[in-house]
Amino acid sequence: QVQLVESGGGLAQPGGSLRLSCAASGSIFSINEMDWYRQAPGKERELVALITSGGSTSYANSVKGRFTISRDNAKNTVYLQMNSLKPEDTAVYYCKSNLYNGAGWYNYWGQGTQVTVSS
Repeated sequence: QVQLVESGGGLAQPGGSLRLSCAASGSIFSINEMDWYRQAPGKERELVALITSGGSTSYANSVKGRFTISRDNAKNTVYLQMNSLKPEDTAVYYCKSNLYNGAGWYNYWGQGTQVTVSS
């Protein structure tokens, strides 16, 4: 059984910062790509940032220069540092991990954490 647990969401003012964490636990043999997605009310879920096992990163244009994704392989954890937050960053943020659980490679999702940017 594999679990992904996000933390760090909450309320921030425009221009403020938040740091999200997502820890994977359970039967994990290897982790490939780790991603952050978000879904705002009435909108489709969108990819925000990804980081490969080798540390390469990619970002949505809307967050480039403001968000930074990183990972700690020893802790099976991925982070999303969000700076210069805007009201349009308000959404539920989800992490996704592609990992080998002993039986095969699968995608696992966290339960989501709410981020609200408002004054």
